[in-house]
Amino acid sequence: MKLKPLADRVVLKRVEAEETTKGGIILTSAAQEKPEIYEVIVVGPGGVVDGNEVKMEVKAGDKVIAGKYAGTTVKLDGEEYTIVRQADVLAIVE
Repeated sequence: MKLKPLADRVVLKRVEAEETTKGGIILTSAAQEKPEIYEVIVVGPGGVVDGNEVKMEVKAGDKVIAGKYAGTTVKLDGEEYTIVRQADVLAIVE
């Protein structure tokens, strides 16, 4: 199955947490912080949303920071994705 977002929505996948610290200490999964960084998987077409023209600023492959509680989380083919509006994307990580 594939996800095809509508309007100004973006499908994100969480970037895996670091398993070791900078000092070389290996962290258990319980001790790892969930990163707020996501990879953009697919982007909707944009268009008119709530009467305003929306131009999509992010593209597939971008690394972004999204709001902590933003969007809807879905599981598809064993993978977890988050679907958010482009307005919930706070920054592009360069």
